[in-house]
This record gives sequence, structure tokens and C-alpha cells, in this order.
Amino acid sequence: MKPMTEQHLAIYRRHMVEIVDMHFDLSREEIGKDHLDPELRRALMDVPRHLFVPQSLMLMAYQDTPLPIGFDKTISQPFIGALMIDLLGVERGTRVLEVGTGFGYQAAVMAEMGAEMFSVEVVEEFADGAKARFELLGYDIEVRVGDGTRGWPEHAPFDRILVTAAAEEPPPALIEQLEPGGRMVIPIGGREIQQLSVIDKTGSGEIRTREIMPVRFTELETSSSGPQKVSGTT
Repeated sequence: MKPMTEQHLAIYRRHMVEIVDMHFDLSREEIGKDHLDPELRRALMDVPRHLFVPQSLMLMAYQDTPLPIGFDKTISQPFIGALMIDLLGVERGTRVLEVGTGFGYQAAVMAEMGAEMFSVEVVEEFADGAKARFELLGYDIEVRVGDGTRGWPEHAPFDRILVTAAAEEPPPALIEQLEPGGRMVIPIGGREIQQLSVIDKTGSGEIRTREIMPVRFTELETSSSGPQKVSGTT
């Protein structure tokens, strides 16, 4: 069999985006719209998702399913990952804090859209790998190893915050670091089922929460809640 080429991978990406388009159409009542943001759609077509999964799973990278990445973590299925970014409302120049870098895919997509990206990851191996991928692909994304529930005070406030793991309630530090008029997207709930939620902070600091749909994410970890190596700010 001949080796996979970039043209083949581009076809896989296009099929992935078409599936995401279909999910948006089918979920229009829950989401409140029936199509992807055009800039997000372009970014999904351009970012090589196969470089953001374990090498043994490269051929599965464009299937609409979550994939294991180690440490009992997964990369979200393309539809859910795209939905979270779409709900966040990322624009060029938006300052975004991501909690839970993983292998770096969603941060890369938002950077491709022109966001100013800051990402915090509790697993040192993930953070190191993501930084290497960002450098390889030319994305200017700052990555910190540490407890994501504490945010990144040195760079706060943020226009948008994306949390890629579930919490019983939004971490207070993240609410504090959210700019008035800003937005957070986070799965809220217990171990089994959560609600993907949009949290808006009004100009006066009032918090308003809107539930979108049931989801299932791994739980948000702090630096003291697991066996991961944490080295502090990098």
C-alpha cells in the first residue's frame, strides 16, 4: 500500500468537518444555530489533527469519536471540540485561557483563528509535547504546567476561558480572571454526566449560566489530585 499523503489527510479533514456540519444541523435547537462559525470551519480544515493524537492513532484522528491520549485522558470528539470553540465566540485578537491543554489541538485551532492563546496543563508530559507541536507548526501559544483551576493570574483578565474537563462548579479563580463581558465554556456536573455550559460575565460582574447539552468529560484535576509530575510555571 502506498504511504498516506497530505492530500489524503486533507480529504479526511474535509470529511470530519462535514460530519461536524451535520451534527450542528441536527442539534440546532440545543445549540441555537445550525452552522459552524466560518473562521472556525476554516481552522478545522487547516489544522492537522493527526499530529495531535498518539502516533498509533493517527489514522483514527479524523473519526468523530474521542481518542485516548494517556493518563486516563482523551481528546474530545471533533464535534464536541468544535462546539465548545464555537460557543466560546473566538475572534481575531481575543485573549483566551484554555484549562487543559492535552495534546494541544483545540489551542491550535483557536490560534489558527487568530486568538491570543494561553494554556494551562497539569500533566507535564502533555505540556511539553504540546509546546513542541506548536513550535513545529508555528503557533505562538504560551503553555504553563500547573493547576488549571487557579487560572493564570499573571496574564489575566481573559476575554474567553475554555475548560476542557468537568467540574462540579466553575472554579472561583477562573470566574475572577474572566473579563467583564467575557465568556467561559465548561462542562459542569459530577463524574458520570455533565452539562456543557456557557457562562457569561456581564459588564457589572453578574454571572449568567446557560446549559447546552449533556456531555461526558473526565474530571478537572488540580496539581495535588493525581500522579502527574508538575513543575510549576514554564
